[in-house]
Formats: sequence, C-alpha cells, structure tokens
Amino acid sequence: MFSGILWPTLTLGGLAIFFGVVLTFASKKFAVEVDPRVTDIRGHLPGANCGGCGYAGCDAFADAIVKGEAPITACPVGGAEMVNQLAQVMGVTADVTEKHVARVVCCGDKNSAKEKYEYQGIHDCKAAELLAGGSKSCKYGCTGLGTCVKACPFDAIHVVNGVALVDEKKCTACKKCIEVCPKNVIELVPISKQVRVLCKNVEKGKAVNEVCKTGCISCQKCVKTCKFDAIIFENNIAKVDYSKCTNCMMCAEACPTKTIYANFENRKKAHINDEKCIGCTICKKHCNFEAIEGELKGKHKIVSDKCVGCSACHAKCPKKAIEMK
Repeated sequence: MFSGILWPTLTLGGLAIFFGVVLTFASKKFAVEVDPRVTDIRGHLPGANCGGCGYAGCDAFADAIVKGEAPITACPVGGAEMVNQLAQVMGVTADVTEKHVARVVCCGDKNSAKEKYEYQGIHDCKAAELLAGGSKSCKYGCTGLGTCVKACPFDAIHVVNGVALVDEKKCTACKKCIEVCPKNVIELVPISKQVRVLCKNVEKGKAVNEVCKTGCISCQKCVKTCKFDAIIFENNIAKVDYSKCTNCMMCAEACPTKTIYANFENRKKAHINDEKCIGCTICKKHCNFEAIEGELKGKHKIVSDKCVGCSACHAKCPKKAIEMK
C-alpha cells in the first residue's frame, strides 16, 4: 500500500524538479535583456495609457524613449516635473513646452443655435450626423450628443446646454476627443491663451445669423480692434494667431455676437514698482493704449482704466519694474 503511493509521489516530484531545472535554464538562455532605463522611465510615467503620446501605452512609450524613437516631452499628461525626471534618466536637457488643452470651437448652444428637427435616435454624434447632418441648422457646429465625453479617459469634457465644454484643469491634451468628433470642432491650443473664436461656420454673415445668434458674421471688428495683428480673417471667419496674441481681450470686447470668448475675470493689470522704475519711458513708448503716464527720468504710473493687460510694457521694461497681476 505504502509503495503504491510512494513511487508515484517520487515520480511526480522528480518530474517537477526536472522541468523546474529545464525552465530555469531556458529562462536564462533565452532571456531578453531589458534596458534598466525602461523600467526607470516607466516608473515616472503617469500610467494613464491614454495613447496621447502616439504609442499604445506607457510601456511602449518608455521603450520608444530609450530607443531614441520618441521625445521625452511627448506625454501630454505628466507635465513639466515628469519631463525633468525623464531628462535625468536619459541624461539629456529638458525642453519643456507650454501645456496645451482641448477647446471646442463652437458656442451654438440650445439658446442660440436653431434646430432643424428633434433628434430621437442613438445618443451619439456620429449616428446623428448620418441623419441629414445632425439636428442643428448650422452644419459646422457641435452636435452636442457627447461622443467626445465617452471617449475622454479623464472626465475632462461634458455637454452643457447642447455644446461640449472642456474642463481645462482636467484636460491632458490626449486628443481622444479630437479623434472622435465628427464635426472637427475640437482643437488644441496653449492653455495660457485666454481668447478664443468659438465658431467654424465659413458662410457669410447673413447665412450664419439665420442659423445661430452667436456665430461669426464676418464683420471684422475684431481685426480692426486688435493692435497686435493677432486676428486673422480668412474664409469668412476670424481666427486667433496665438503666436501674436497678448490676451488683451479687446477683440472679445468688440465682437457684437460674442463669438469671441475671453475670461475677463482673468484679465491682469500692469503695476509699476516705484523703487525699480528709472523713468526710461520704454514702457510708455510700447503701450498701444496710452495707459502709462510719466516723463523722462520721472516715476511712471499705470492708468488702470486704460490698461487692458497686454503685458507689452512688462516684456519691454529693462529693470523688471512692471508686474502683471
């Protein structure tokens, strides 16, 4: 009885040891060496696996960095601190670019955009577009059924009153919403730029006004108002050249339909530090709004009612005597 149990046990134990030795040998013989930097880089990545870097996930991105196939700045989620950490691992200089966020180029909500019919189909923008281009009379506007909301892995976009809005604090610029939008009304812009034209309707003014009260009507008042040549007018619609925009927000003030949005609560004013000001008048010469008073070699002051926060004086002051706050 005992021998009947012993021999099978010994046999199985022997086989286990044999295969264990074989597997150990094989794992060492055929092991694929992994650069330790891949593991280090993977540890610094956020682990979102959103694909915003252009790779299948954080593992693939880490491997691509080590191979020299991807820049350390490609991850839109991690931020400047993460880039600096990756730079240390790779022994390179960190070139941190400004954070970008997604913005919906449409303000045609239920109060301003006309509807062609009442849509009662699948709650999906792409499905709605198959039915006569969606229910909105403006064929260029946001469909407003939240396909982008479902695609966003960071809960950074929601539909409010018929138009998608981006929570810029949560947005990581992963581009998922841009990829799924059938109207192509979502774009990436620098987060520091507060001014935005919220319309993509390229029809002429009268045609735009017939379908949406807040669309661009081609009046070009924004172009005439901007003192920095930052508003481009082409194909019947205004666009912001963010390389020139100073956030003065004058275009938003001039827009009669409020198509151009600016958060005026974030508008800053210039303030001169009397202890640093040497009265060189450089700031005064560069102010396009006559918002600075003062004579040569005298203390200058800001006329608060005229200052629009363009920061041109701040950029030109040789003594760093001007603060924007």
